[in-house]
Amino acid sequence: MTENTSYSVSGFSGEGGFPIPTGLLIGAEWREGREGNRIDVLNPSTGETLTTIADGTVEDGIAAVDAASAAAAEWAATPPRKRATILLACYEAMVERADWLAYLISLENGKALPDARSEVMYAAEFFRWYAEEAVRINGELAMAPAGGNRIMVQYQPIGVSLLITPWNFPAAMATRKIAPALAAGCTCILKPATETPLTALAIGEILRNAGVPDGVVNIINTRKAGPVCSAILHDPRVRKLSFTGSTPVGRTLLKEAADSIISCSMELGGNAPFIVFDDADLDAAIEGAMVAKMRNGGEACTAANRFYVQEGIHDAFVEKLAARMGALKLGAGTDPATQCGAMINPKAVEKIQSLVDDAVAKGASIVLGGKPGEGPGFYYPPSVVTGIPDGAEILSDEIFGPVAAIRTFSDQEQAIAMANDTEYGLAAYVYTADLRRGLQVSERLEYGMVALNRGLVSDPAAPFGGVKQSGLGREGSHHGLIEFTEAKYIAVTW
Repeated sequence: MTENTSYSVSGFSGEGGFPIPTGLLIGAEWREGREGNRIDVLNPSTGETLTTIADGTVEDGIAAVDAASAAAAEWAATPPRKRATILLACYEAMVERADWLAYLISLENGKALPDARSEVMYAAEFFRWYAEEAVRINGELAMAPAGGNRIMVQYQPIGVSLLITPWNFPAAMATRKIAPALAAGCTCILKPATETPLTALAIGEILRNAGVPDGVVNIINTRKAGPVCSAILHDPRVRKLSFTGSTPVGRTLLKEAADSIISCSMELGGNAPFIVFDDADLDAAIEGAMVAKMRNGGEACTAANRFYVQEGIHDAFVEKLAARMGALKLGAGTDPATQCGAMINPKAVEKIQSLVDDAVAKGASIVLGGKPGEGPGFYYPPSVVTGIPDGAEILSDEIFGPVAAIRTFSDQEQAIAMANDTEYGLAAYVYTADLRRGLQVSERLEYGMVALNRGLVSDPAAPFGGVKQSGLGREGSHHGLIEFTEAKYIAVTW
Protein backbone atom coordinates (compact mmCIF):
# COMPACT_ATOMS: atom_id res chain seq x y z
CA MET A 1 0.00 0.00 0.00
CA THR A 2 1.53 3.31 -1.05
CA GLU A 3 2.02 5.94 1.65
CA ASN A 4 0.81 9.40 0.61
CA THR A 5 1.39 11.45 3.78
CA SER A 6 4.35 13.78 4.08
CA TYR A 7 5.82 16.37 6.43
CA SER A 8 6.59 19.91 5.33
CA VAL A 9 9.20 21.68 7.44
CA SER A 10 7.63 24.78 9.00
CA GLY A 11 9.55 27.86 10.03
CA PHE A 12 12.30 27.55 7.41
CA SER A 13 12.54 30.62 5.19
CA GLY A 14 15.19 29.45 2.71
CA GLU A 15 15.07 27.30 -0.41
CA GLY A 16 15.78 23.68 -1.25
CA GLY A 17 13.19 21.96 0.87
CA PHE A 18 10.50 19.50 -0.15
CA PRO A 19 7.66 17.55 1.54
CA ILE A 20 9.26 14.61 3.33
CA PRO A 21 7.52 11.24 2.86
CA THR A 22 6.71 9.73 6.26
CA GLY A 23 6.25 6.12 5.23
CA LEU A 24 8.58 3.18 4.78
CA LEU A 25 10.85 3.21 1.74
CA ILE A 26 10.67 -0.30 0.30
CA GLY A 27 11.80 -0.86 -3.27
CA ALA A 28 10.23 1.63 -5.62
CA GLU A 29 7.68 3.21 -3.25
CA TRP A 30 6.93 4.78 0.09
CA ARG A 31 4.47 2.59 1.99
CA GLU A 32 2.36 2.67 5.09
CA GLY A 33 3.30 0.08 7.70
CA ARG A 34 1.24 -3.12 7.46
CA GLU A 35 -0.47 -2.51 10.77
CA GLY A 36 -1.16 1.15 10.01
CA ASN A 37 0.38 2.37 13.28
CA ARG A 38 2.21 5.67 13.50
CA ILE A 39 5.10 6.94 15.65
CA ASP A 40 5.18 10.45 17.09
CA VAL A 41 8.23 12.58 16.29
CA LEU A 42 8.89 15.24 18.94
CA ASN A 43 10.69 18.57 18.90
CA PRO A 44 13.06 18.39 21.92
CA SER A 45 13.19 22.19 22.10
CA THR A 46 9.46 22.39 22.91
CA GLY A 47 8.31 18.87 23.69
CA GLU A 48 5.65 19.23 21.00
CA THR A 49 4.86 16.68 18.28
CA LEU A 50 6.20 17.60 14.84
CA THR A 51 4.48 14.82 12.90
CA THR A 52 4.02 11.06 12.83
CA ILE A 53 5.78 8.39 10.76
CA ALA A 54 4.90 4.86 9.71
CA ASP A 55 5.64 2.07 12.19
CA GLY A 56 7.16 -0.93 10.41
CA THR A 57 6.53 -4.57 11.29
CA VAL A 58 8.55 -7.76 10.92
CA GLU A 59 6.75 -8.35 7.62
CA ASP A 60 7.78 -4.88 6.45
CA GLY A 61 11.37 -5.65 7.38
CA ILE A 62 11.36 -8.82 5.30
CA ALA A 63 9.75 -6.91 2.42
CA ALA A 64 12.72 -4.53 2.60
CA VAL A 65 15.08 -7.52 2.41
CA ASP A 66 13.11 -8.75 -0.61
CA ALA A 67 13.59 -5.38 -2.31
CA ALA A 68 17.30 -5.13 -1.44
CA SER A 69 17.91 -8.71 -2.58
CA ALA A 70 16.07 -8.14 -5.88
CA ALA A 71 18.23 -5.09 -6.62
CA ALA A 72 21.51 -6.61 -5.41
CA ALA A 73 22.82 -8.35 -8.53
CA GLU A 74 22.26 -5.42 -10.87
CA TRP A 75 23.75 -2.90 -8.45
CA ALA A 76 26.81 -5.11 -7.82
CA ALA A 77 27.31 -5.34 -11.59
CA THR A 78 26.97 -1.58 -12.07
CA PRO A 79 30.35 -0.18 -13.20
CA PRO A 80 32.24 1.55 -10.38
CA ARG A 81 32.36 4.80 -12.34
CA LYS A 82 28.58 4.87 -12.62
CA ARG A 83 28.19 4.18 -8.89
CA ALA A 84 30.67 6.99 -8.26
CA THR A 85 28.71 9.40 -10.45
CA ILE A 86 25.52 8.67 -8.52
CA LEU A 87 27.28 9.13 -5.18
CA LEU A 88 28.67 12.46 -6.31
CA ALA A 89 25.16 13.54 -7.32
CA CYS A 90 24.02 12.61 -3.79
CA TYR A 91 26.77 14.83 -2.37
CA GLU A 92 25.79 17.77 -4.54
CA ALA A 93 22.10 17.37 -3.69
CA MET A 94 22.82 17.42 0.04
CA VAL A 95 25.07 20.48 -0.21
CA GLU A 96 22.41 22.28 -2.23
CA ARG A 97 19.92 21.66 0.59
CA ALA A 98 22.37 22.14 3.47
CA ASP A 99 20.52 24.95 5.23
CA TRP A 100 17.17 23.17 4.96
CA LEU A 101 18.59 19.88 6.22
CA ALA A 102 20.30 21.68 9.11
CA TYR A 103 17.02 23.27 10.12
CA LEU A 104 15.29 19.88 9.93
CA ILE A 105 17.96 18.30 12.14
CA SER A 106 17.60 21.10 14.68
CA LEU A 107 13.85 20.60 14.72
CA GLU A 108 13.86 16.88 15.49
CA ASN A 109 17.16 16.62 17.37
CA GLY A 110 17.32 19.91 19.27
CA LYS A 111 20.95 20.70 18.43
CA ALA A 112 22.01 24.25 17.67
CA LEU A 113 21.92 25.32 14.01
CA PRO A 114 25.73 25.74 13.67
CA ASP A 115 26.20 22.17 14.90
CA ALA A 116 23.44 20.95 12.58
CA ARG A 117 24.94 22.63 9.54
CA SER A 118 28.38 21.25 10.35
CA GLU A 119 26.82 17.82 10.54
CA VAL A 120 25.16 18.19 7.14
CA MET A 121 28.44 19.15 5.47
CA TYR A 122 30.25 16.30 7.24
CA ALA A 123 27.48 13.89 6.22
CA ALA A 124 27.56 15.01 2.58
CA GLU A 125 31.32 14.58 2.47
CA PHE A 126 30.94 10.81 2.88
CA PHE A 127 29.20 10.69 -0.49
CA ARG A 128 32.00 12.67 -2.13
CA TRP A 129 34.74 10.63 -0.43
CA TYR A 130 33.20 7.29 -1.41
CA ALA A 131 32.46 8.54 -4.92
CA GLU A 132 36.24 8.79 -5.20
CA GLU A 133 36.89 5.46 -3.44
CA ALA A 134 34.33 3.50 -5.49
CA VAL A 135 36.70 3.36 -8.45
CA ARG A 136 39.68 2.29 -6.31
CA ILE A 137 38.65 -1.10 -4.98
CA ASN A 138 41.93 -2.61 -6.04
CA GLY A 139 42.65 -6.33 -6.03
CA GLU A 140 45.98 -8.09 -5.54
CA LEU A 141 48.19 -10.32 -7.65
CA ALA A 142 51.26 -12.14 -6.39
CA MET A 143 53.30 -15.26 -7.05
CA ALA A 144 52.81 -17.96 -4.44
CA PRO A 145 56.02 -18.34 -2.39
CA ALA A 146 56.45 -21.93 -3.64
CA GLY A 147 56.12 -20.74 -7.24
CA GLY A 148 53.33 -23.14 -8.19
CA ASN A 149 50.61 -20.59 -8.92
CA ARG A 150 49.59 -16.97 -8.81
CA ILE A 151 47.55 -15.62 -5.91
CA MET A 152 44.76 -13.44 -7.26
CA VAL A 153 42.53 -11.55 -4.79
CA GLN A 154 39.34 -9.73 -5.70
CA TYR A 155 37.17 -7.61 -3.39
CA GLN A 156 33.50 -8.29 -4.08
CA PRO A 157 30.36 -6.72 -2.54
CA ILE A 158 29.51 -8.50 0.70
CA GLY A 159 25.78 -8.38 -0.05
CA VAL A 160 22.55 -7.09 1.50
CA SER A 161 23.42 -4.95 4.52
CA LEU A 162 21.43 -3.85 7.58
CA LEU A 163 22.43 -0.37 8.75
CA ILE A 164 21.25 0.76 12.20
CA THR A 165 21.86 4.39 13.18
CA PRO A 166 21.39 6.50 16.36
CA TRP A 167 19.60 9.78 16.98
CA ASN A 168 22.54 12.07 17.81
CA PHE A 169 23.85 12.53 14.25
CA PRO A 170 20.86 11.53 12.10
CA ALA A 171 22.45 12.62 8.80
CA ALA A 172 26.10 11.73 9.31
CA MET A 173 25.52 8.31 10.84
CA ALA A 174 23.29 7.40 7.89
CA THR A 175 25.63 8.60 5.14
CA ARG A 176 28.72 7.15 6.85
CA LYS A 177 27.15 3.73 6.32
CA ILE A 178 25.12 4.18 3.12
CA ALA A 179 27.97 5.72 1.10
CA PRO A 180 30.54 2.92 1.51
CA ALA A 181 27.86 0.25 1.13
CA LEU A 182 26.80 1.71 -2.22
CA ALA A 183 30.37 2.35 -3.32
CA ALA A 184 31.21 -1.31 -2.69
CA GLY A 185 28.17 -2.45 -4.70
CA CYS A 186 25.94 -3.48 -1.78
CA THR A 187 22.24 -2.82 -1.32
CA CYS A 188 20.98 -1.92 2.14
CA ILE A 189 18.19 -1.50 4.66
CA LEU A 190 18.51 1.55 6.91
CA LYS A 191 16.86 1.43 10.34
CA PRO A 192 17.18 4.95 11.81
CA ALA A 193 16.36 5.94 15.39
CA THR A 194 12.68 6.77 15.95
CA GLU A 195 13.67 9.96 17.79
CA THR A 196 15.12 11.50 14.60
CA PRO A 197 13.68 9.70 11.57
CA LEU A 198 12.79 12.69 9.40
CA THR A 199 16.38 13.42 8.42
CA ALA A 200 16.87 9.82 7.25
CA LEU A 201 13.62 9.93 5.28
CA ALA A 202 14.66 13.21 3.65
CA ILE A 203 18.02 11.68 2.70
CA GLY A 204 16.21 8.67 1.29
CA GLU A 205 14.21 10.90 -1.04
CA ILE A 206 17.36 12.85 -1.98
CA LEU A 207 19.09 9.59 -2.93
CA ARG A 208 16.18 8.48 -5.10
CA ASN A 209 16.14 11.81 -6.94
CA ALA A 210 19.92 11.66 -7.38
CA GLY A 211 19.65 8.40 -9.30
CA VAL A 212 20.02 5.62 -6.73
CA PRO A 213 18.01 2.72 -8.26
CA ASP A 214 14.89 1.35 -6.60
CA GLY A 215 15.61 -1.18 -3.89
CA VAL A 216 19.26 -0.23 -3.43
CA VAL A 217 18.43 1.82 -0.31
CA ASN A 218 15.39 0.90 1.80
CA ILE A 219 14.32 2.61 5.03
CA ILE A 220 12.38 1.01 7.88
CA ASN A 221 11.25 2.91 10.96
CA THR A 222 9.83 0.82 13.77
CA ARG A 223 9.03 0.81 17.47
CA LYS A 224 9.65 -2.96 17.38
CA ALA A 225 13.36 -2.67 16.67
CA GLY A 226 14.28 -5.92 18.41
CA PRO A 227 11.92 -8.27 16.54
CA VAL A 228 12.29 -6.46 13.19
CA CYS A 229 16.10 -6.40 13.26
CA SER A 230 16.23 -9.99 14.51
CA ALA A 231 14.06 -11.13 11.60
CA ILE A 232 16.25 -9.27 9.11
CA LEU A 233 19.46 -10.67 10.60
CA HIS A 234 18.10 -14.22 10.47
CA ASP A 235 17.27 -13.93 6.76
CA PRO A 236 20.04 -15.80 4.90
CA ARG A 237 20.15 -13.13 2.18
CA VAL A 238 21.50 -10.57 4.68
CA ARG A 239 25.29 -10.71 5.04
CA LYS A 240 26.31 -7.50 6.80
CA LEU A 241 25.36 -5.53 9.93
CA SER A 242 26.67 -2.03 10.57
CA PHE A 243 25.52 -0.58 13.89
CA THR A 244 26.19 2.66 15.75
CA GLY A 245 24.78 2.88 19.26
CA SER A 246 25.24 1.80 22.84
CA THR A 247 27.50 -1.07 23.89
CA PRO A 248 24.66 -3.04 25.58
CA VAL A 249 22.55 -2.96 22.40
CA GLY A 250 25.65 -3.81 20.37
CA ARG A 251 26.21 -6.94 22.47
CA THR A 252 22.62 -8.04 21.82
CA LEU A 253 22.96 -7.49 18.08
CA LEU A 254 26.25 -9.41 17.97
CA LYS A 255 24.49 -12.39 19.56
CA GLU A 256 21.70 -12.14 16.99
CA ALA A 257 24.18 -11.86 14.12
CA ALA A 258 26.14 -14.87 15.39
CA ASP A 259 23.30 -17.22 14.49
CA SER A 260 23.87 -16.53 10.78
CA ILE A 261 27.61 -15.72 11.02
CA ILE A 262 26.99 -12.20 9.72
CA SER A 263 29.90 -9.78 9.30
CA CYS A 264 29.56 -6.99 11.88
CA SER A 265 30.85 -3.44 12.10
CA MET A 266 30.07 -1.99 15.53
CA GLU A 267 30.64 1.62 16.58
CA LEU A 268 29.68 1.53 20.25
CA GLY A 269 29.97 3.60 23.42
CA GLY A 270 32.80 5.89 24.44
CA ASN A 271 34.32 7.42 27.56
CA ALA A 272 36.81 9.87 26.10
CA PRO A 273 39.57 11.30 28.30
CA PHE A 274 40.81 14.85 27.63
CA ILE A 275 44.36 15.16 28.99
CA VAL A 276 45.97 18.58 29.48
CA PHE A 277 49.63 18.76 30.52
CA ASP A 278 51.15 21.74 32.33
CA ASP A 279 53.10 22.80 29.25
CA ALA A 280 50.03 22.93 26.99
CA ASP A 281 48.95 26.13 25.28
CA LEU A 282 46.11 26.99 27.66
CA ASP A 283 44.06 28.96 25.16
CA ALA A 284 44.39 26.22 22.54
CA ALA A 285 43.38 23.60 25.11
CA ILE A 286 40.30 25.61 26.04
CA GLU A 287 39.32 25.97 22.39
CA GLY A 288 39.79 22.24 21.90
CA ALA A 289 37.80 21.48 25.04
CA MET A 290 34.89 23.58 23.81
CA VAL A 291 34.78 21.55 20.59
CA ALA A 292 35.38 18.15 22.17
CA LYS A 293 32.86 18.74 24.97
CA MET A 294 30.24 21.05 23.52
CA ARG A 295 29.87 19.92 19.90
CA ASN A 296 26.30 18.68 19.62
CA GLY A 297 25.73 19.70 23.25
CA GLY A 298 27.93 16.84 24.41
CA GLU A 299 25.62 14.25 22.83
CA ALA A 300 28.38 12.46 20.94
CA CYS A 301 30.21 9.17 21.47
CA THR A 302 33.49 11.04 20.88
CA ALA A 303 32.64 13.81 23.37
CA ALA A 304 35.23 14.51 26.07
CA ASN A 305 33.80 12.69 29.08
CA ARG A 306 36.63 12.94 31.63
CA PHE A 307 39.01 15.90 31.84
CA TYR A 308 42.40 15.11 33.36
CA VAL A 309 44.30 18.37 33.93
CA GLN A 310 47.83 18.49 35.39
CA GLU A 311 48.06 20.19 38.77
CA GLY A 312 50.03 23.25 37.64
CA ILE A 313 47.47 24.32 35.04
CA HIS A 314 44.29 22.99 36.65
CA ASP A 315 42.93 26.16 38.30
CA ALA A 316 43.50 28.35 35.27
CA PHE A 317 41.95 25.73 32.98
CA VAL A 318 38.82 25.42 35.16
CA GLU A 319 38.41 29.18 35.41
CA LYS A 320 38.67 29.73 31.66
CA LEU A 321 36.53 26.73 30.71
CA ALA A 322 33.77 27.73 33.13
CA ALA A 323 33.78 31.27 31.75
CA ARG A 324 33.51 30.03 28.16
CA MET A 325 30.83 27.45 28.87
CA GLY A 326 28.87 29.87 31.07
CA ALA A 327 28.71 32.40 28.24
CA LEU A 328 26.95 29.98 25.87
CA LYS A 329 23.32 30.76 25.07
CA LEU A 330 20.96 27.90 25.88
CA GLY A 331 17.83 27.69 23.75
CA ALA A 332 15.85 26.16 20.91
CA GLY A 333 18.06 24.62 18.24
CA THR A 334 16.34 26.50 15.41
CA ASP A 335 17.03 29.90 17.03
CA PRO A 336 20.09 31.32 15.20
CA ALA A 337 21.36 32.77 18.49
CA THR A 338 21.41 29.41 20.28
CA GLN A 339 24.83 27.91 21.06
CA CYS A 340 23.68 24.95 23.16
CA GLY A 341 20.41 23.27 22.29
CA ALA A 342 18.05 20.86 24.00
CA MET A 343 18.83 17.27 24.98
CA ILE A 344 17.02 14.59 23.03
CA ASN A 345 14.39 13.65 25.66
CA PRO A 346 13.55 13.85 29.39
CA LYS A 347 15.39 10.60 30.14
CA ALA A 348 18.61 12.14 28.85
CA VAL A 349 18.22 15.07 31.24
CA GLU A 350 17.45 12.73 34.13
CA LYS A 351 20.56 10.64 33.43
CA ILE A 352 22.83 13.69 33.29
CA GLN A 353 21.44 14.95 36.58
CA SER A 354 21.85 11.59 38.27
CA LEU A 355 25.54 11.49 37.27
CA VAL A 356 26.13 15.01 38.59
CA ASP A 357 24.25 14.29 41.83
CA ASP A 358 26.27 11.09 42.38
CA ALA A 359 29.56 12.95 41.88
CA VAL A 360 28.57 15.73 44.27
CA ALA A 361 27.36 13.25 46.89
CA LYS A 362 30.80 11.61 46.75
CA GLY A 363 32.70 14.88 47.18
CA ALA A 364 32.79 16.75 43.85
CA SER A 365 32.12 20.48 43.57
CA ILE A 366 29.90 22.30 41.09
CA VAL A 367 31.62 25.30 39.50
CA LEU A 368 28.95 26.03 36.90
CA GLY A 369 25.40 24.83 36.28
CA GLY A 370 24.56 21.45 37.70
CA LYS A 371 20.76 21.69 37.55
CA PRO A 372 18.30 21.07 34.67
CA GLY A 373 16.96 23.98 32.69
CA GLU A 374 13.33 24.98 32.83
CA GLY A 375 10.86 23.73 30.20
CA PRO A 376 9.10 23.51 27.93
CA GLY A 377 11.66 21.39 26.18
CA PHE A 378 14.43 19.15 27.48
CA TYR A 379 17.30 21.36 28.58
CA TYR A 380 20.47 20.96 30.60
CA PRO A 381 22.81 23.95 30.90
CA PRO A 382 26.56 23.86 30.24
CA SER A 383 28.09 22.71 33.54
CA VAL A 384 31.52 22.26 35.12
CA VAL A 385 32.15 19.86 38.00
CA THR A 386 35.58 19.53 39.66
CA GLY A 387 37.25 17.34 42.22
CA ILE A 388 35.65 14.18 40.84
CA PRO A 389 36.48 11.37 43.31
CA ASP A 390 37.33 7.75 42.58
CA GLY A 391 34.18 5.67 42.25
CA ALA A 392 31.99 8.45 40.85
CA GLU A 393 29.68 7.10 38.15
CA ILE A 394 30.46 10.08 35.93
CA LEU A 395 33.95 8.59 35.38
CA SER A 396 32.65 5.27 34.09
CA ASP A 397 29.39 6.17 32.31
CA GLU A 398 28.91 8.34 29.22
CA ILE A 399 27.49 11.72 30.26
CA PHE A 400 26.07 12.46 26.80
CA GLY A 401 25.44 16.05 27.78
CA PRO A 402 27.14 19.44 28.33
CA VAL A 403 28.90 18.60 31.60
CA ALA A 404 32.70 18.84 31.97
CA ALA A 405 33.91 16.52 34.74
CA ILE A 406 37.44 17.53 35.79
CA ARG A 407 40.16 15.77 37.82
CA THR A 408 43.81 16.60 38.41
CA PHE A 409 46.88 14.43 37.82
CA SER A 410 50.49 14.76 38.86
CA ASP A 411 52.58 13.03 36.19
CA GLN A 412 52.42 11.36 32.79
CA GLU A 413 52.16 7.81 34.10
CA GLN A 414 49.19 8.69 36.30
CA ALA A 415 47.43 10.43 33.40
CA ILE A 416 47.83 7.40 31.13
CA ALA A 417 46.69 5.01 33.86
CA MET A 418 43.56 7.05 34.63
CA ALA A 419 42.72 7.54 30.96
CA ASN A 420 42.98 3.79 30.25
CA ASP A 421 40.95 2.83 33.32
CA THR A 422 37.74 2.12 31.40
CA GLU A 423 36.19 -0.69 29.40
CA TYR A 424 35.77 1.74 26.50
CA GLY A 425 38.32 2.82 23.92
CA LEU A 426 36.84 5.04 21.22
CA ALA A 427 38.46 8.50 21.28
CA ALA A 428 40.96 10.38 23.44
CA TYR A 429 42.39 13.92 23.45
CA VAL A 430 45.87 15.08 24.47
CA TYR A 431 47.23 18.63 24.82
CA THR A 432 50.95 19.26 25.29
CA ALA A 433 53.61 21.50 23.76
CA ASP A 434 56.04 18.56 23.75
CA LEU A 435 55.42 16.67 20.51
CA ARG A 436 57.62 13.78 21.61
CA ARG A 437 55.58 13.30 24.78
CA GLY A 438 52.33 13.78 22.89
CA LEU A 439 53.15 10.98 20.48
CA GLN A 440 54.45 8.70 23.25
CA VAL A 441 51.25 9.20 25.23
CA SER A 442 49.08 8.77 22.11
CA GLU A 443 50.68 5.40 21.38
CA ARG A 444 50.06 4.15 24.93
CA LEU A 445 46.43 5.26 25.14
CA GLU A 446 44.10 2.30 24.54
CA TYR A 447 41.85 4.07 22.04
CA GLY A 448 41.06 3.67 18.37
CA MET A 449 41.43 7.43 17.76
CA VAL A 450 43.56 10.08 19.44
CA ALA A 451 43.36 13.82 18.78
CA LEU A 452 46.72 15.41 19.60
CA ASN A 453 46.40 19.15 20.23
CA ARG A 454 43.02 19.05 18.45
CA GLY A 455 39.46 19.07 19.72
CA LEU A 456 38.01 17.36 16.64
CA VAL A 457 38.98 13.85 15.56
CA SER A 458 36.37 12.84 12.95
CA ASP A 459 37.14 12.99 9.23
CA PRO A 460 35.57 11.04 6.34
CA ALA A 461 39.07 10.23 5.07
CA ALA A 462 40.20 8.77 8.43
CA PRO A 463 39.34 5.39 9.97
CA PHE A 464 36.69 5.94 12.66
CA GLY A 465 36.24 3.29 15.35
CA GLY A 466 37.29 2.02 18.74
CA VAL A 467 38.88 -0.82 20.68
CA LYS A 468 37.79 -2.84 23.72
CA GLN A 469 34.05 -2.36 24.40
CA SER A 470 33.83 0.53 21.91
CA GLY A 471 33.39 -1.62 18.85
CA LEU A 472 34.62 -3.68 15.93
CA GLY A 473 35.84 -2.53 12.54
CA ARG A 474 36.19 0.97 11.12
CA GLU A 475 34.06 3.50 9.26
CA GLY A 476 35.35 6.21 6.96
CA SER A 477 38.56 6.12 4.89
CA HIS A 478 39.33 3.15 2.63
CA HIS A 479 38.86 0.91 5.68
CA GLY A 480 35.15 1.71 5.74
CA LEU A 481 34.76 0.57 2.14
CA ILE A 482 36.55 -2.73 2.71
CA GLU A 483 34.10 -3.47 5.55
CA PHE A 484 31.42 -3.91 2.85
CA THR A 485 33.44 -6.33 0.74
CA GLU A 486 34.57 -9.95 0.84
CA ALA A 487 38.06 -10.92 -0.28
CA LYS A 488 37.96 -13.74 -2.83
CA TYR A 489 41.16 -15.66 -3.51
CA ILE A 490 41.61 -17.33 -6.90
CA ALA A 491 44.54 -19.69 -7.39
CA VAL A 492 45.58 -19.53 -11.03
CA THR A 493 48.39 -20.85 -13.17
CA TRP A 494 49.33 -19.66 -16.65
